[in-house]
Amino acid sequence: MMINLFDDNAWLSLRPLSFTRPVADLRVGILTIAEKWKKHLNVASSGFITAEHLAVKYPPLNGVQLYINGSICPDEALLEAISALQTGEALKKDAILIACKIDAGTAFIPDIDAQLEIKIYQGKFIRISLPEDIFRNNDAELKKDFALLTRGRASAKLSSTNVFLGEEFFAEEGAQAECSTFNSLNGPIYIGENSQVWEGCHIRGSFALCNNSQVKMGAKIYGQTTIGPYSRVGGEINNAIIWGYSSKGHEGYLGNAVLGQWCNIGADSNNSNLKNNYAEVRLWEYATESFRNTGLQFCGLIMADHAKCGINTMFNTGTVAGVSANIFGSGFPRNFIPDFAWGGAHGFDVYSLNKMFETSEKVYERRDISFDQTEQDILSAVFEMTKSYRHF
Repeated sequence: MMINLFDDNAWLSLRPLSFTRPVADLRVGILTIAEKWKKHLNVASSGFITAEHLAVKYPPLNGVQLYINGSICPDEALLEAISALQTGEALKKDAILIACKIDAGTAFIPDIDAQLEIKIYQGKFIRISLPEDIFRNNDAELKKDFALLTRGRASAKLSSTNVFLGEEFFAEEGAQAECSTFNSLNGPIYIGENSQVWEGCHIRGSFALCNNSQVKMGAKIYGQTTIGPYSRVGGEINNAIIWGYSSKGHEGYLGNAVLGQWCNIGADSNNSNLKNNYAEVRLWEYATESFRNTGLQFCGLIMADHAKCGINTMFNTGTVAGVSANIFGSGFPRNFIPDFAWGGAHGFDVYSLNKMFETSEKVYERRDISFDQTEQDILSAVFEMTKSYRHF
């Protein structure tokens, strides 16, 4: 079986996180949405139907019959309903197209469900359509992914210098930890392959540390938190999701937050996740170029790919930092920091593509990854797409 995961209007409402990836490439829980579907359906690879500037890096597969909405996270009931689809049928709930099965030679087009027989899905499911949906649903998805990844398997053994509370703990081969506390009484803890938890850390579930990542000495990490692959974290973290290849390596607080790839949080930087008056938090929305109500009392930082901040940066409650925003200086920067902005509370200039590319080449080189033309083309397209938001 082969599948293509398609973007719907969730791609627009998930900006800036989705500027550089299809929705199904977002991480929530331990896995990305695409990885969840591949694991559940036992397929080796998946294709994507996404924005034109992303298609070279995230191409569709040819000859596919089954198309699944990339904003929807799988569960057993959904899998059963999708598996029952016949060619020429679509599964929907309200106005949301969940999945469809079409002839292999038929092109997938917007509103393709108008040509198909509709099956109505009666159940509930988790859909990621807003940036805050990621940290709001991370606990539920982490628990599902933990069960999926560890079913029928035995955990690797970690050092006896650690303290373990609860039974929902799993470490992959190559994982290391010393003199740390792991409390899985309130949720599972997953330690990925070749990852490390350094001395003196206190970690509460639900928590995932993905492959080749490190938690630095003395870190305090609360539940509902995911640290993606090839990342390094320290300080205090609560209900935060880091996609991967990013660093928050020093003291400072990160809570109710989402960080993309290639982000860096400077030492002693903090985000507020609760307003002083306990009021509802508002987040910037690209479509309306204004702030919308989230309905949340706790909401911290949304930081897109390649964004970075200097030491002692202070983020207001509900701050959105766009792709390749570079933030530094004293004081609180604005709640919306546009893509390719350079500066802080004192003001912003445009972070030119040439300078940004110079930095990215060095960052990728540290990971032995090539900052190739495909990556440059995606970022160039995002730079053009976001010009209207940079009112400097």
